Amino acid sequence: MMPLLLANVGEETIIRKVVGDSKTKQHLSDLGFVIGGNVTIVSAIGGNLIVSVKESRVAISREMAGFIIV
Repeated sequence: MMPLLLANVGEETIIRKVVGDSKTKQHLSDLGFVIGGNVTIVSAIGGNLIVSVKESRVAISREMAGFIIV
């Protein structure tokens, strides 16, 4: 297991765990980052990531990507 920010662009991964305080976990869950869900990094620009999750593209910071364990 590793943080999402260490995954390669184009690599489809499965979310194993979401860490952080309850507010962070809820925010990520609202964006579609739930345990068992598929996530793919579309691109990494300036330290931020654009990811595909639940048939949507979402931009997240490297900090938030560190809370998503794949």
